[in-house]
Amino acid sequence: MRVVIAEDDALLREGLAMLLAGEGIDVAAAVDNATDLLDAVASHAPDALLVDVRLPPGFRDEGLRAAVEARAKVPGLPVLVLSSYVEDGSAAELLQDGVGGIGYLLKQRVGNVDEFVEALRKVAGGGTVIDPEVIAQLLVRRRANDPLHRLTPREREVLGLMAEGRSNAEIAERLVISDGAVNKYVGNIFSKLNLHHTESGHRRVLAVLAYLKA
Repeated sequence: MRVVIAEDDALLREGLAMLLAGEGIDVAAAVDNATDLLDAVASHAPDALLVDVRLPPGFRDEGLRAAVEARAKVPGLPVLVLSSYVEDGSAAELLQDGVGGIGYLLKQRVGNVDEFVEALRKVAGGGTVIDPEVIAQLLVRRRANDPLHRLTPREREVLGLMAEGRSNAEIAERLVISDGAVNKYVGNIFSKLNLHHTESGHRRVLAVLAYLKA
């Protein structure tokens, strides 16, 4: 797997490069700004991007904007976004195309190397991984009239774990229920969110997008 890193903090950028190299992941380029990120995507055709939301010169959402632009040029290009803060709109914007291959983690998660690398590999494989802290804050911020009001508490719990990138088997293990029960909950979620087999994009991704928009 070939990865391009965009992180303005030199120490963290080099640390990420060394960490990934130690895990057998090829770091094609490690840059500190959005312009160089887009140039690196064009030059190296990476399998995934690891991008800080806030990059020079404004340190607002330049990294996110560049990631969205990169995915517009290379549809489905996997992107794992790193942020120091919970900015839940970022993940939702990246998921708009319904393709998947998107991750959003707080930088503190990098300290758990195994989970961090697992998240990157999952995103590179087309999965969706959202930081549990983002999920928790979304639950607090959710409005009473959100589109998920039809879901039962257990269905919302299952959808939250889906947003973290958990497979049905992992959800069953986490909630100590059967695989069949999880399949039923997931089917109910799709039905209540009006996500049918004919929908464009992956229904699991669209369900997570609905969750993030709520």
